Amino acid sequence: MSTTLDLSLAQWVKSTYSNADGGSCVEWAPKVAVASGIVPVRDSKVPSGPSLMFATAGWSTFVTAVNDGGFPAA
Repeated sequence: MSTTLDLSLAQWVKSTYSNADGGSCVEWAPKVAVASGIVPVRDSKVPSGPSLMFATAGWSTFVTAVNDGGFPAA
């Protein structure tokens, strides 16, 4: 299945896991996710760069694993 989304008007939200010094900045577009079932994610430091697209179920599983400590810091 191929899905093309127009993200030019997407409203991006920075992850609460992003830090204040400019590193680890991840953004997602929640309104696009609700409307399409696809969660777009991008590096906020490169807003014109590519976005990764995840199915909502897969993204939810990932976020739960992060919150539960499934990806400990190195």
